Amino acid sequence: MKFLINNIRLSLDEDLEELRNAAARKLKLSKSSILSLKIIKESIDARRKPNITFLYSVMVEVEGSHPVTRSEDIRVMEEIPEEAPVKGSEKLKNRPVIVGSGPAGLFAGLVLSQNGYKPLILERGQCIEKRTEIVHRYWERGVLDSQTNVQFGEGGAGTFSDGKLTTRINDTRCKRVLEEFHKAGAPEEILYKAKPHIGSDILKDVVINLRKSIEAAGGEIRFNSRVTSLKLENGQVNGVVINETDEIDSEIVILAIGHSARDTYSSLLSAGVAFTQKAFSIGVRIEHPQTLIDRAQYGQAAGHPRLGASDYQLFYKTGERTVYSFCMCPGGVVVASASEPNSVVTNGMSYFARDLENANSALVVSVGPGDFENDHPLAGVEFQRTWERLAFDIAGKNSSAPIQRLEDFIMGRKSTGLGSVKPSYTGATALSDINKCLPEFVTASMKKSIGYFDNKLKGFGMKDAILTGVETRTSSPVRIPRGETLEAVNTGGLYPAGEGAGYAGGIVSAAVDGIRIAEQIMKVYEPLI
Repeated sequence: MKFLINNIRLSLDEDLEELRNAAARKLKLSKSSILSLKIIKESIDARRKPNITFLYSVMVEVEGSHPVTRSEDIRVMEEIPEEAPVKGSEKLKNRPVIVGSGPAGLFAGLVLSQNGYKPLILERGQCIEKRTEIVHRYWERGVLDSQTNVQFGEGGAGTFSDGKLTTRINDTRCKRVLEEFHKAGAPEEILYKAKPHIGSDILKDVVINLRKSIEAAGGEIRFNSRVTSLKLENGQVNGVVINETDEIDSEIVILAIGHSARDTYSSLLSAGVAFTQKAFSIGVRIEHPQTLIDRAQYGQAAGHPRLGASDYQLFYKTGERTVYSFCMCPGGVVVASASEPNSVVTNGMSYFARDLENANSALVVSVGPGDFENDHPLAGVEFQRTWERLAFDIAGKNSSAPIQRLEDFIMGRKSTGLGSVKPSYTGATALSDINKCLPEFVTASMKKSIGYFDNKLKGFGMKDAILTGVETRTSSPVRIPRGETLEAVNTGGLYPAGEGAGYAGGIVSAAVDGIRIAEQIMKVYEPLI
């Protein structure tokens, strides 16, 4: 028999072998009766500092049939056979085309490949191996490649942002996403950690292995293949144009372009694809010493080898706006992330070990259509551009990012020197006044939040904390409306997917959206094999 056992609590100094003993005690059986044990979930409970504990849910298999007293913490696990995917009967004239190789595109491609649909994935940027070289050249020398950068290239923007796999969606496909990442080389712990992450160093190999799995199953990925327009006839997709000249026929196009493909947005809008404005958030990256965050979260237990680097999540409501931390990177770096010339964009990244000196997070404020200058569908894009270019200007117009001590930001004065916190930014920086490259309502909201956050997380308001501007690509500024079949509302055969289309907010949710679209296509069409 198999049982799911919840709420097993271990101290910091108890090793995982004690889980078997604790599970046996819960079941009121001998330890020898347990044939196997699998961790389903592991989380840290730091609410009773310094008594910090780990909380586990485990699945155990016991020998034979045992009378076990049921409780809220114990339930029998029933074997549910996996259902074969539903496949339709309509014939495809051409293989499906997927535009973009971020999480939505990769997972749509993986599922379609595994089921015989032989998709073609088109990626405007380079493969991971070459992309990494090009991105490091930008970080080291300020040489921007507008087609291959932190935003564009194999794996999407998430490749350079820690590989966080937390999600707020409740979808059974999330489990499949984690399992596929694990098969592709991600650490086993992502299957059970409450806040799983892969790390940007390991994620690169994982993406390469996903590519190989797609190719082995009959799919194809082409790099340096920017889709510049759609082929449309009577409101129906019948193909795409690559790099202005090469045409590919297909009655199925999955649009998984990511949230920064602004030229593609413009091209689609010109072709008549419907768009709506969407809210997002903008602000800065804020850096503190990781040791400060660890002490605030773990107290005397900070530094314990089993705890690792701590994270945080903060929210503050002021009027109609929310100020919050986003994409927090323990022991990480702030990343130069522009995709257009004469602009500055920041992001955050950690490696799997999360062992660098600083903790960084986006500190952002919600903005929406009411803040944009007009009702044009791409007004949010122009809103982002305005602040990205101002950040470029105030930092010297040489691709340096503006940085500022938190105290100076609050006082509204340009920083003239650094304190105890040194910026980790991967490019050049310039001491500046970030108040000059963000809307006043955003900076005012940020300033109001600092005292509240400092009460929640002791030390957050330290004077020497470093702000780096600007963070503008928190999510897509548009949504491409789609109907019940997941096709664009006015363009048959076009399937907007993932974060760039406004239907996801991170790696896992984007991957899940890609899977959903693949399943929808499979329900209608029969495989090509």
